[in-house]
Amino acid sequence: MSFDPSSLRFDAAGLVPVIAQDAQSAEILMMAWMNEEAVRRTFETGRVTYWSRSRQSFWVKGETSGNLQHLVELRIDCDRDCLLVLVRQEGPACHTGRRSCFYTALRDGEEVEIQSPQG
Repeated sequence: MSFDPSSLRFDAAGLVPVIAQDAQSAEILMMAWMNEEAVRRTFETGRVTYWSRSRQSFWVKGETSGNLQHLVELRIDCDRDCLLVLVRQEGPACHTGRRSCFYTALRDGEEVEIQSPQG
């Protein structure tokens, strides 16, 4: 059975949320969005391609920063309305220079920065 991206359940804007996870460490790196064409491009190129809601354009992760995401595996949740991409991440995933976008933890009711920028 071959995968058909149109079988996914996209929202009213034609998007599906995507969680990027490091394939080796299992660390959650970021969350973004894909439309049907971004899913197709990701499969065709092996480079994770998202849809930028602010720019209304495709965004190949690392295209300008050099912090590439190479697709290892794509997983579909049970409702077919959320994706998990297992990636090989080169450099930081977050635009702040941190490995992960999830660098703030709530501990005892306080926000604590648990990860510094790389470099």
